[in-house]
Amino acid sequence: MPEGHTIHRLAEDHRERFAGRPVAVSSPQGRFAQTAALLDGRVLETADAHGKHLFLGFAERGWIHIHLGLFGKYALGPAPAPPATDTVRLRLANDDSYADLRGPTTCAWITDEEKRAASARLGPDPLRDGDDPDRAWARISRSRTTIAALLMDQKVVAGVGNVYRAEVLFRHGIDPYRPGRDLTRREWDALWADLGALMREGVRNNRIDTVRDEHLPGAMGRPPRVDDHGGEVYVYRRANLPCHICGGEIRTAALAARNLFWCPGCQVR
Repeated sequence: MPEGHTIHRLAEDHRERFAGRPVAVSSPQGRFAQTAALLDGRVLETADAHGKHLFLGFAERGWIHIHLGLFGKYALGPAPAPPATDTVRLRLANDDSYADLRGPTTCAWITDEEKRAASARLGPDPLRDGDDPDRAWARISRSRTTIAALLMDQKVVAGVGNVYRAEVLFRHGIDPYRPGRDLTRREWDALWADLGALMREGVRNNRIDTVRDEHLPGAMGRPPRVDDHGGEVYVYRRANLPCHICGGEIRTAALAARNLFWCPGCQVR
Protein backbone atom coordinates (compact mmCIF):
# COMPACT_ATOMS: atom_id res chain seq x y z
CA MET A 1 0.00 0.00 0.00
CA PRO A 2 1.41 3.44 -0.88
CA GLU A 3 2.54 5.51 2.08
CA GLY A 4 1.48 9.07 2.77
CA HIS A 5 4.27 10.76 0.84
CA THR A 6 3.03 9.11 -2.37
CA ILE A 7 -0.49 10.50 -1.88
CA HIS A 8 0.80 13.99 -1.13
CA ARG A 9 2.94 13.78 -4.26
CA LEU A 10 -0.16 12.78 -6.25
CA ALA A 11 -2.05 15.77 -4.84
CA GLU A 12 0.83 18.04 -5.83
CA ASP A 13 0.94 16.53 -9.32
CA HIS A 14 -2.81 17.03 -9.78
CA ARG A 15 -2.57 20.67 -8.70
CA GLU A 16 0.29 21.32 -11.11
CA ARG A 17 -1.23 19.49 -14.09
CA PHE A 18 -4.97 20.10 -13.77
CA ALA A 19 -5.96 22.71 -11.18
CA GLY A 20 -7.69 25.85 -12.34
CA ARG A 21 -8.74 24.47 -15.71
CA PRO A 22 -11.58 22.39 -17.10
CA VAL A 23 -10.78 18.68 -17.33
CA ALA A 24 -12.26 15.84 -19.29
CA VAL A 25 -13.50 13.24 -16.79
CA SER A 26 -14.38 9.70 -17.81
CA SER A 27 -14.64 6.17 -16.45
CA PRO A 28 -13.67 3.67 -19.16
CA GLN A 29 -14.34 0.83 -16.73
CA GLY A 30 -17.83 2.16 -16.14
CA ARG A 31 -17.95 1.89 -12.35
CA PHE A 32 -17.62 5.67 -11.92
CA ALA A 33 -19.37 6.65 -15.15
CA GLN A 34 -22.39 8.44 -13.70
CA THR A 35 -20.36 10.85 -11.59
CA ALA A 36 -17.74 11.24 -14.33
CA ALA A 37 -20.45 12.42 -16.70
CA LEU A 38 -21.55 15.08 -14.20
CA LEU A 39 -17.98 16.35 -13.78
CA ASP A 40 -16.82 16.16 -17.38
CA GLY A 41 -15.67 19.61 -18.53
CA ARG A 42 -15.78 21.09 -15.04
CA VAL A 43 -12.90 22.97 -13.43
CA LEU A 44 -10.72 20.98 -11.04
CA GLU A 45 -10.22 23.52 -8.29
CA THR A 46 -7.67 21.79 -6.07
CA ALA A 47 -6.31 18.50 -4.76
CA ASP A 48 -5.79 17.65 -1.11
CA ALA A 49 -4.21 14.75 0.77
CA HIS A 50 -4.68 13.51 4.31
CA GLY A 51 -2.69 10.42 5.20
CA LYS A 52 -3.37 7.83 2.52
CA HIS A 53 -6.51 9.58 1.24
CA LEU A 54 -6.57 11.77 -1.88
CA PHE A 55 -9.34 14.32 -2.50
CA LEU A 56 -9.90 16.00 -5.87
CA GLY A 57 -12.03 19.14 -5.47
CA PHE A 58 -14.31 20.50 -8.17
CA ALA A 59 -15.60 24.05 -7.96
CA GLU A 60 -19.02 24.13 -6.25
CA ARG A 61 -19.41 20.40 -6.83
CA GLY A 62 -17.65 18.45 -4.06
CA TRP A 63 -14.81 15.98 -4.04
CA ILE A 64 -13.66 12.73 -5.58
CA HIS A 65 -12.38 10.68 -2.64
CA ILE A 66 -9.67 8.18 -3.59
CA HIS A 67 -7.96 5.54 -1.46
CA LEU A 68 -5.59 3.31 -3.39
CA GLY A 69 -5.56 0.46 -0.88
CA LEU A 70 -3.37 -2.54 -1.64
CA PHE A 71 -3.99 -2.74 -5.37
CA GLY A 72 -4.71 0.79 -6.59
CA LYS A 73 -2.37 2.32 -9.15
CA TYR A 74 -1.99 5.77 -10.65
CA ALA A 75 -0.45 6.63 -14.01
CA LEU A 76 0.22 10.25 -14.97
CA GLY A 77 1.72 11.39 -18.22
CA PRO A 78 1.77 14.00 -20.97
CA ALA A 79 -0.99 14.36 -23.54
CA PRO A 80 -2.12 12.77 -25.69
CA ALA A 81 -3.40 10.03 -23.40
CA PRO A 82 -3.02 6.46 -24.66
CA PRO A 83 -6.17 4.50 -25.51
CA ALA A 84 -7.92 3.73 -22.23
CA THR A 85 -8.30 0.11 -21.20
CA ASP A 86 -11.35 -1.23 -19.39
CA THR A 87 -9.36 -1.36 -16.14
CA VAL A 88 -9.26 2.46 -15.84
CA ARG A 89 -11.74 3.48 -13.14
CA LEU A 90 -11.13 7.22 -13.55
CA ARG A 91 -9.40 9.27 -16.22
CA LEU A 92 -8.69 13.00 -16.03
CA ALA A 93 -7.33 14.71 -19.12
CA ASN A 94 -6.61 18.12 -20.60
CA ASP A 95 -4.52 19.42 -23.46
CA ASP A 96 -1.28 18.84 -21.55
CA SER A 97 -1.67 15.81 -19.27
CA TYR A 98 -3.69 12.78 -18.30
CA ALA A 99 -4.12 10.76 -15.09
CA ASP A 100 -5.44 7.18 -14.97
CA LEU A 101 -6.63 5.46 -11.80
CA ARG A 102 -6.88 1.67 -11.63
CA GLY A 103 -7.99 -0.72 -8.91
CA PRO A 104 -8.57 1.64 -5.97
CA THR A 105 -10.24 0.55 -2.77
CA THR A 106 -12.25 3.78 -2.85
CA CYS A 107 -13.27 6.08 -5.69
CA ALA A 108 -16.37 7.93 -4.54
CA TRP A 109 -18.11 11.26 -4.96
CA ILE A 110 -18.51 13.04 -1.60
CA THR A 111 -19.70 16.38 -0.26
CA ASP A 112 -17.68 18.94 1.71
CA GLU A 113 -19.27 17.65 4.91
CA GLU A 114 -18.36 14.07 4.08
CA LYS A 115 -14.78 15.11 3.36
CA ARG A 116 -14.55 16.80 6.76
CA ALA A 117 -15.95 13.66 8.39
CA ALA A 118 -13.40 11.46 6.59
CA SER A 119 -10.55 13.66 7.79
CA ALA A 120 -11.95 13.76 11.33
CA ARG A 121 -11.59 9.98 11.52
CA LEU A 122 -7.87 10.23 10.75
CA GLY A 123 -5.01 11.12 13.03
CA PRO A 124 -2.69 14.07 12.43
CA ASP A 125 -0.57 13.85 9.29
CA PRO A 126 3.14 14.81 9.53
CA LEU A 127 2.87 16.32 6.03
CA ARG A 128 -0.10 18.59 6.71
CA ASP A 129 0.76 22.07 7.91
CA GLY A 130 -0.88 22.78 11.20
CA ASP A 131 -1.71 19.19 12.12
CA ASP A 132 -1.18 18.83 15.86
CA PRO A 133 1.07 16.01 17.14
CA ASP A 134 -0.53 16.50 20.58
CA ARG A 135 -3.62 14.66 19.29
CA ALA A 136 -1.53 11.60 18.54
CA TRP A 137 0.42 11.91 21.78
CA ALA A 138 -2.80 11.96 23.81
CA ARG A 139 -3.57 8.45 22.53
CA ILE A 140 -0.02 7.09 22.47
CA SER A 141 0.87 8.24 25.98
CA ARG A 142 -1.91 6.21 27.60
CA SER A 143 -1.86 3.14 25.36
CA ARG A 144 -0.54 -0.32 26.22
CA THR A 145 -0.34 -1.08 22.47
CA THR A 146 3.14 -1.28 20.98
CA ILE A 147 4.49 1.88 19.39
CA ALA A 148 5.01 -0.08 16.15
CA ALA A 149 1.29 -0.87 15.96
CA LEU A 150 0.26 2.64 17.00
CA LEU A 151 2.30 4.23 14.21
CA MET A 152 0.44 2.08 11.67
CA ASP A 153 -2.98 2.97 13.10
CA GLN A 154 -4.31 5.66 10.76
CA LYS A 155 -6.61 6.93 13.50
CA VAL A 156 -3.51 7.76 15.57
CA VAL A 157 -1.07 8.99 12.91
CA ALA A 158 -2.16 9.37 9.29
CA GLY A 159 0.10 8.47 6.39
CA VAL A 160 2.74 6.34 8.09
CA GLY A 161 3.16 2.91 6.51
CA ASN A 162 5.36 -0.09 6.99
CA VAL A 163 8.56 1.45 5.66
CA TYR A 164 8.46 4.71 7.59
CA ARG A 165 7.31 2.88 10.72
CA ALA A 166 10.30 0.54 10.73
CA GLU A 167 12.82 3.15 9.68
CA VAL A 168 11.90 5.96 12.06
CA LEU A 169 11.93 3.60 15.05
CA PHE A 170 15.39 2.40 14.05
CA ARG A 171 16.68 5.95 13.56
CA HIS A 172 15.69 6.76 17.15
CA GLY A 173 16.79 3.48 18.72
CA ILE A 174 13.29 2.61 19.92
CA ASP A 175 12.28 -1.01 20.40
CA PRO A 176 9.14 -1.52 18.27
CA TYR A 177 7.53 -3.58 21.04
CA ARG A 178 7.63 -0.80 23.63
CA PRO A 179 4.12 0.17 24.74
CA GLY A 180 3.15 3.65 23.66
CA ARG A 181 2.72 4.77 27.26
CA ASP A 182 6.40 3.96 27.92
CA LEU A 183 7.60 6.59 25.44
CA THR A 184 8.64 9.97 26.76
CA ARG A 185 7.24 13.17 25.32
CA ARG A 186 10.72 14.06 24.09
CA GLU A 187 10.92 10.77 22.18
CA TRP A 188 7.52 11.34 20.59
CA ASP A 189 8.38 14.90 19.55
CA ALA A 190 11.59 13.63 17.94
CA LEU A 191 9.71 10.86 16.10
CA TRP A 192 7.10 13.32 14.80
CA ALA A 193 9.70 15.82 13.59
CA ASP A 194 11.73 13.09 11.90
CA LEU A 195 8.68 11.61 10.20
CA GLY A 196 7.85 15.03 8.78
CA ALA A 197 11.38 15.53 7.46
CA LEU A 198 11.65 12.04 5.95
CA MET A 199 8.21 12.15 4.36
CA ARG A 200 8.77 15.63 2.89
CA GLU A 201 11.93 14.27 1.31
CA GLY A 202 9.83 11.39 -0.01
CA VAL A 203 7.43 13.84 -1.65
CA ARG A 204 10.32 15.71 -3.31
CA ASN A 205 12.10 12.60 -4.59
CA ASN A 206 9.05 10.36 -5.04
CA ARG A 207 10.80 7.53 -3.18
CA ILE A 208 11.76 6.63 0.38
CA ASP A 209 15.31 7.26 1.61
CA THR A 210 15.97 7.04 5.34
CA VAL A 211 19.73 6.50 5.68
CA ARG A 212 21.83 9.35 7.03
CA ASP A 213 24.70 10.66 4.88
CA GLU A 214 27.39 8.97 6.96
CA HIS A 215 25.75 5.57 6.40
CA LEU A 216 25.24 5.80 2.63
CA PRO A 217 26.99 3.22 0.41
CA GLY A 218 29.69 5.65 -0.71
CA ALA A 219 30.52 6.69 2.84
CA MET A 220 30.63 3.10 4.14
CA GLY A 221 32.14 1.41 1.09
CA ARG A 222 29.21 -0.98 0.70
CA PRO A 223 27.14 -1.81 -2.39
CA PRO A 224 23.92 0.18 -2.88
CA ARG A 225 20.58 -1.37 -2.10
CA VAL A 226 18.80 -3.13 -4.95
CA ASP A 227 15.07 -3.36 -4.29
CA ASP A 228 11.79 -2.59 -6.02
CA HIS A 229 11.01 -0.07 -3.28
CA GLY A 230 13.97 2.08 -4.27
CA GLY A 231 15.97 4.12 -1.77
CA GLU A 232 18.46 3.35 0.97
CA VAL A 233 17.00 2.02 4.24
CA TYR A 234 18.33 0.68 7.53
CA VAL A 235 16.06 -2.29 8.30
CA TYR A 236 13.04 -2.49 5.99
CA ARG A 237 13.08 -5.75 4.00
CA ARG A 238 16.62 -6.45 5.23
CA ALA A 239 15.76 -9.46 7.41
CA ASN A 240 18.77 -11.67 8.25
CA LEU A 241 21.21 -9.13 6.79
CA PRO A 242 23.78 -7.31 8.95
CA CYS A 243 22.85 -3.97 10.46
CA HIS A 244 24.71 -1.04 8.88
CA ILE A 245 25.51 0.30 12.35
CA CYS A 246 26.18 -2.57 14.77
CA GLY A 247 26.62 -5.50 12.39
CA GLY A 248 23.97 -7.56 14.15
CA GLU A 249 21.28 -9.47 12.28
CA ILE A 250 18.13 -7.62 11.27
CA ARG A 251 15.01 -9.42 12.44
CA THR A 252 11.47 -9.63 11.15
CA ALA A 253 8.15 -10.67 12.67
CA ALA A 254 4.47 -10.21 11.98
CA LEU A 255 2.87 -7.31 13.85
CA ALA A 256 -0.54 -5.78 13.17
CA ALA A 257 -0.87 -7.92 10.03
CA ARG A 258 2.30 -6.51 8.50
CA ASN A 259 5.95 -7.55 8.56
CA LEU A 260 7.97 -5.62 11.12
CA PHE A 261 11.74 -5.15 10.70
CA TRP A 262 14.13 -4.05 13.44
CA CYS A 263 17.65 -4.43 14.84
CA PRO A 264 17.73 -5.84 18.39
CA GLY A 265 21.25 -4.49 18.89
CA CYS A 266 20.35 -0.87 18.09
CA GLN A 267 16.74 -0.81 19.30
CA VAL A 268 16.93 -1.85 22.92
CA ARG A 269 14.21 -1.49 25.53
